[in-house]
Amino acid sequence: IITINYNGLEDTCALIETIPFNENMEVIVVDNASKNQEADTIAQRYPRVKVIKSDQNIGFASGNNLGILAAQGKYLFLINNDTVFMKFNIQALIARLESSPNIGIACPKIRFAWDNNPIQYTGYSKLSRITVRNHAIGFNEEDHGQYDTAHPTPYAHGAAMLIKRDAIAKVGLMPDSYFLYYEEIDWSMMFSRAGFQIWYEPKCTIYHKESQSTGQNSPLRTYYLTRNRLLLVQRNPLEFNKILAYLYLIGFVALRDIAKYSFSARFDSLGATLRALKDFFLCAQPKAACYQQDARTINNKLYNI
Repeated sequence: IITINYNGLEDTCALIETIPFNENMEVIVVDNASKNQEADTIAQRYPRVKVIKSDQNIGFASGNNLGILAAQGKYLFLINNDTVFMKFNIQALIARLESSPNIGIACPKIRFAWDNNPIQYTGYSKLSRITVRNHAIGFNEEDHGQYDTAHPTPYAHGAAMLIKRDAIAKVGLMPDSYFLYYEEIDWSMMFSRAGFQIWYEPKCTIYHKESQSTGQNSPLRTYYLTRNRLLLVQRNPLEFNKILAYLYLIGFVALRDIAKYSFSARFDSLGATLRALKDFFLCAQPKAACYQQDARTINNKLYNI
């Protein structure tokens, strides 16, 4: 079990408390340079947890990759730190993975951790080749068991996914050009191109607090969503109508957001949108080093996180 901690001690500890440790399980927390020595606190509270300390915030993908490289398990469960189990049943995900050599990833049902726990994810629809939009099946619906049948899905959900180590050996690590958002979609496409299926398995459920690290309307989130949609199209041209997708994302979505943030005087989000467009074009030939350096600049200077 691998999770990323970034100034989220309370959430990370809440997650760990819902994991029943046993001799067949390894729990790894990758700390992305949190303040207040959170990594040391986690290590002291939970001696059975392996804590990996990064000296800088290297992002979601690179953080998970650190955990993957350090892990010993046959199955690797990547899970957001702002989630909890109410009933721990990873065995159902393992059974799904083992039901076919062609299945590389299995994702649980994801429900929100508030009110009556509405559904967040029971699989995804396919991304539009032009708008780069899709939807999570069952999103915000009450759970009456209507999505309790396992099925293939085009994309894994980044909040929780169990993966065969052997599949990662064939596909490669999570692409780290994104830093935050859309990397699991790109990785899912990599798995599909390598011949692996992704399945939704409802016999395991996790509960997700959602966007505790970035905030739903933060400039940080605006920046990465704007830039990374373009990057996804650039890195996966066979999945999209590249020219029309660029026209839609830049000529409609970005211009709409610029107008919206200007009229509402949300100048931090306006600046994030403009910077995202600038940085995407500056890194027109995407290389991880280019985007990682940019991510460090944004995190350390623009948003001071």
